[in-house]
Amino acid sequence: MKKIQQIIELVRLDKPIGYLLLFWPCLWGLTLANYYNQNFKIFFLYIMFFFLGSVLMRSAGCIINDIVDRKFDKKISRTKSRPIASGKVKIFEAVIYTSILCFLALIILIQFNVLTIELGMASMVLAFTYPFMKRLTYWPQLFLGFTFNWGIIMAWSAIHSDLSITPFILYVAAIFWTLGYDTIYGLQDLRDDEIIGLKSTSIKFQNNVKNFVTICYLLTITFLIILTFFIDTNFFYFLILMLIAYQFYLQIKNFNKNRPETCLKAFKSNNYIGILVFISLLTNYI
Repeated sequence: MKKIQQIIELVRLDKPIGYLLLFWPCLWGLTLANYYNQNFKIFFLYIMFFFLGSVLMRSAGCIINDIVDRKFDKKISRTKSRPIASGKVKIFEAVIYTSILCFLALIILIQFNVLTIELGMASMVLAFTYPFMKRLTYWPQLFLGFTFNWGIIMAWSAIHSDLSITPFILYVAAIFWTLGYDTIYGLQDLRDDEIIGLKSTSIKFQNNVKNFVTICYLLTITFLIILTFFIDTNFFYFLILMLIAYQFYLQIKNFNKNRPETCLKAFKSNNYIGILVFISLLTNYI
């Protein structure tokens, strides 16, 4: 029972916001793509596949991240009790878990067409190089945006077996969304990261962080509006966009870089953004 609890902590199953933020873009991409096909049997099947894939890959990504960051995690109050950093889980054991998770994710991936399989393999490269970005650049959150939202492109290709500019517009909107919310998330470790020499947009823009996040979220809304030039929309789509903008406003208003709990709360509220964008795309079916 103790080992099961350690595994749950290791892959963050007790913190579902991580895999939900990975899954929402997948669902957006599927909803956008299925509008042109209206094959709901495939749509619901692929929702299940992408959800399972999101949980598996997020779990594997967490383990890789913890292996790479184990020495840093020991020095940060928020992360020093993580299973690998604390020594509860050995690195070899963690590698075995990662291999199993990736194998299960591969089983799901090969259910799709060749293009989607190729895109999925490419995402593995993004996922496993992300943990090193905070050592190399002040923009690891941007790299996370490329990684976390790749499911939009994969979802489109899964249904259409090709690529188009339409999902890439949604992809860009999602990248700026991730850049904003992960900057807020990074504020929790601002002082510790500075001390140990890690980099992030949270550190780079700490003196103007609300302005930076505002720009990111404005760009998200802008690209969701640009998307309307490529898809059929209606009044309800724009109504939901207004609700999304309001949610962004509340995040920016309420988070305080000197109060980590407000940053975490604002970060978690992005689950509502995921739901709202999904609903906005569903309105096109009306």
